[in-house]
Amino acid sequence: MAKNKKYILALNPISGDIDKSEILLKVLAFAQEYGIEIIVYETSGEKDETAIKNLFDLHKPERILIAGGDGTIKMVGEALEKQDVIFGILPAGSANGLSVDLNLPATIEENLDVAFHNHFMEMDMVCINGKRSIHLSDLGLNAELVKNYESSSVRGKLGYALQVVTTLTELNEPFSAKIETNNETIECVARMIVIANSQKYGTGVTINPDGRMDDGKFELIILKNLDLLVFGQIITGNMPVNSEDVEIISTDKATITTTTPVSFQMDGEYIGEETKLDIRMLPGQMKVAIP
Repeated sequence: MAKNKKYILALNPISGDIDKSEILLKVLAFAQEYGIEIIVYETSGEKDETAIKNLFDLHKPERILIAGGDGTIKMVGEALEKQDVIFGILPAGSANGLSVDLNLPATIEENLDVAFHNHFMEMDMVCINGKRSIHLSDLGLNAELVKNYESSSVRGKLGYALQVVTTLTELNEPFSAKIETNNETIECVARMIVIANSQKYGTGVTINPDGRMDDGKFELIILKNLDLLVFGQIITGNMPVNSEDVEIISTDKATITTTTPVSFQMDGEYIGEETKLDIRMLPGQMKVAIP
C-alpha cells in the first residue's frame, strides 16, 4: 500500500467500561502494518463536531474509525454527513446497538479487519424533529426505562434488569396517539411506539424482525398491550409479530401526535417528554464498513 494513506480515529475515552488504551495500541499496530497514518482525536463532549470537521478538512482522510458507542457514532456521522467517506466502527460503548445490527464481530482484532477493509453498506438514518437517529428510538415504556437507567447508580445488564422491574411497577396509563403516514392515518392507544431503522436493541432484543438499514424505509412498531407476558416475550427475543397487540407500519415519513406528553428516547439517550414527532427518512447517509 502507498505510504500516504490517512485515517482519523475518533475515540471516546469514557464510553462503556472498556480500556481504550488497548484499542488505541491495536489500531496503531494494525495501521502500521498497512502503511496507514492514524490521526487520533479523543472526544471531550465540548465542540467535538467542529473539531472533527476541522480535522477532516485538514487531513482529507480516506476513512474514519470510531471507537465508542452509538452516541459517538451518531455525533461523528452528523459532523461529516456531507463528506464521502467510509466509517469503520470499533464498538466500545455502553450502548452498541448499531454494531449488533451490523453483525459486527466480537473481538477488537476482528473488528479492525472489518473497519480497514472495503466491504461497506450505505446506511440510512431517520430524522426525528430535526435530530438524527441511527437505529431505534421510541415513545413510552422503553423511554421510561432509559430515563430510569440514566438516573440510577447501577450500570450494565444488572442495572437494566433492575430498571425493568422499577419501570413496570410504576407503569403509567397507555397513551393515545395519532399516526399519519404517506397514505393512512391511524388512531391507537399504545404502551410504546418504536421508530426503527434496524432490527435490534443494543441488548440484542429483536423488535423489528424485517427491518433493514439500507432500504430507504423505517418501521413504526406499535405495541398496544404490554403486559408482563408480552414484555417478557420481547425481552427473551420472541417478538409476538402476529398478535393483535403489535402493529408494524413501514414508511419513509410519518407524524406522531399524542394527547399527553410521553417519554421519548433516541438511540439509548433519554430526550424528554414529547407530544409531536415529525419523522422522515434520510437514505444512504453513512457508508459503514461491514463484514
